[in-house]
Amino acid sequence: MKEAILKKQEEVTAVSEKIKESSAIVVFKYQGLTVAKFQELRREMRAQGCDVQVIKNNISSRAVKACGYDNFDDAFSGPVAIAFSKDDVVAPAKILFGKLSEENNKIEVVKGIVDGDIYSFDQLKALSVLPSYETLLTQLAAGMLGTVSQLAIGLNMLVEKGQEA
Repeated sequence: MKEAILKKQEEVTAVSEKIKESSAIVVFKYQGLTVAKFQELRREMRAQGCDVQVIKNNISSRAVKACGYDNFDDAFSGPVAIAFSKDDVVAPAKILFGKLSEENNKIEVVKGIVDGDIYSFDQLKALSVLPSYETLLTQLAAGMLGTVSQLAIGLNMLVEKGQEA
């Protein structure tokens, strides 16, 4: 009896550590997915640096409470899986709301935790349409470069105009 309790406590601790290490976690329902589709989802997640696990709801619920998220345990009802991402906060939501959920409508995103904040379905959906961090930096640099080059052209035209006079 004590061994079973100790084993469950160890599982809760392990899941708590995984939650603390992750920059984003997304809880989703997968009922109705075939094993092949679920494996495809796992492969796609893994390719983006994410990990998908099916953990007992009781263990998951206790783990999120241990991490200080008291109003998150309602996400764990029925068959759910958790997508963990250590680096990219957008990747789990982007994949789950992406092609797989559109193809078979079997995936239902429930809730998530992103950078320590609890995100609802709507917030995760909004997050899923954001470009990656690298893309945002590239867009910012391109926008700034365009403005600087226009300023240089304008200044050059003023200098040329001043030399003509």
